[in-house]
Amino acid sequence: MATPPRAVMRGQAKLAVLVIVSAALAIAGAYWPQMPWLHWCFKPLTTLLIAWSVWRTPSAWPRYRRWVLVGLVVSTAGDVFLMLPVDAFVPGLASFLLAHVAYLVALHTRERLFAVRWPFALYALVAGVVLSQLWPGLPGELRVPVIVYVVVLAAMAAQALAVWWRRRDGVAIAGAWGGACFVLSDALLAWDRFVAPFAAASFAVLASYWLAQWALARSVPRNS
Repeated sequence: MATPPRAVMRGQAKLAVLVIVSAALAIAGAYWPQMPWLHWCFKPLTTLLIAWSVWRTPSAWPRYRRWVLVGLVVSTAGDVFLMLPVDAFVPGLASFLLAHVAYLVALHTRERLFAVRWPFALYALVAGVVLSQLWPGLPGELRVPVIVYVVVLAAMAAQALAVWWRRRDGVAIAGAWGGACFVLSDALLAWDRFVAPFAAASFAVLASYWLAQWALARSVPRNS
């Protein structure tokens, strides 16, 4: 028996509240040195809650759902690496690179790559501007990994926008917003780390990051 639409909406609303509360606690922990465990516990938990929302969603597109779920699980590993007390930036970068590859594979199941070219030109321009600002502050050993990462991230966001441009449905626009928010989040993170640290970085980076993950999770359609 199919779940009634109202029950589905109530379940999604409750889960959204849980994600918001968990995210708020994780962000609070980032600013509260006396209780760092808040950040350590709730940062990966927030991403796992979003992953769980995909896991519990029966979808007509099982391959798309599977790759989005892979992206969320690998992102959780990236969350852990980036909050370790030691510098694990490169493993974190690698984890999120794999997550973006997973999202790109998912989006490719909806539309072939470069089916619409202008989103790729748009995000190539954005990537070029961001890299030009980061370049002077990037350590030499990070320049190639960061270039690879930016290219893959931009391709994922562009593919998400291309899918929306061709499909024009609700799940496609969620994916496009997810790609855009990921670009914003990573640009803010890189700016804070390599250009000019700013006090609101943890809030801005994490809020836009979880908006991105939530939107990408919502790009997985439920069964009718």
